[in-house]
Amino acid sequence: MSVPLSTPAFNLGTFSIAGCPPFAGLVAGNRVIALDAVKKVADAQGLPVTGTGSVLALLQNWESNFSSLAKAVTLVDANDPAWAPVDALHVHAPVDLPRQIFCTGANYFKHVVDLIVDLGAGATPGTEKMTPEELRTFAENLMTERSRTGFPYVFSKVPSAVTGPFDPVILPAISHKPDWELELAVIIGKPARHVRREDALSYIAGYSIANDITSRDLIWCTKDNKAMGTDWISSKNSPTFLPFGPYLVPAAFVPKPQDLRITLKLNGKTMQDESTSDMIFDIARQIEYISSRVQLWPGDVICTGSPAGNGTHYKRFLQEGDVMEGSITGLGMQRNPCVKEPTPGVNTA
Repeated sequence: MSVPLSTPAFNLGTFSIAGCPPFAGLVAGNRVIALDAVKKVADAQGLPVTGTGSVLALLQNWESNFSSLAKAVTLVDANDPAWAPVDALHVHAPVDLPRQIFCTGANYFKHVVDLIVDLGAGATPGTEKMTPEELRTFAENLMTERSRTGFPYVFSKVPSAVTGPFDPVILPAISHKPDWELELAVIIGKPARHVRREDALSYIAGYSIANDITSRDLIWCTKDNKAMGTDWISSKNSPTFLPFGPYLVPAAFVPKPQDLRITLKLNGKTMQDESTSDMIFDIARQIEYISSRVQLWPGDVICTGSPAGNGTHYKRFLQEGDVMEGSITGLGMQRNPCVKEPTPGVNTA
């Protein structure tokens, strides 16, 4: 969806203050104005805007709403007292809450190659006697072929895992290896089913940042359920395991989503630093694939994979007191401190 070059860029988000109910807001620079206030300006000019009570509601009629907002934002008085500084507000996940969340796993070339090498010879069938150099070449060839003939690997994450971009991440008592996975998040803007790859980007309302926190030690089923394979409920869906935001940046203001820098710092040290160009399956291919399997709705979120540099690679996992800072070009940043979950059944008062 294109906009005139003269249209000032704006973002959308969900905010609250002093314990009041969250509201949907339009962000310009470092200031926020409630969408309800923007709607009054739009209505006065005959510009239809619906669903201003929440970002999810706004997305139900995204194309029309975005067109009107792009015009109305130029008419909002910069001195209107309805504007508030972002720093004075609590920033929630921009879509609070999405109905469906999908994640594409093992989707960055260097990341998957590193994982195969880190696991060592023999962990992947056919690699039993390989040297590290041979193993890396094997992994690179495998991922090249996968990108050419394979399919994305997609799983779902529950909405109750979502937390805000500056809220604490709670490390569950049952996990000893919680790990970070910073990702580009795609927010769907219209119903999507059996979408063609060449049309896929037109279904995107905007982009944001997500951190698909994962308990590495809980991924695989054990004991009686070992044959079941992976356990995504235990490993991916603890409360706060999806920091999301800070904003929905409309797709019109992100002209090259496959050329964005993803950076995650842990306690100030850079752990992940990669371009979205390293994806094995690009955003359009992911939407094509997912929509061929399920019905996508406006407001749904697709986490498009995480690049190299997870805790698994460093053999260093999240601990109480850690602070994660994640950023993606043009989309802002997150800052999430890590706190330990109280032991179940123990009164900490």
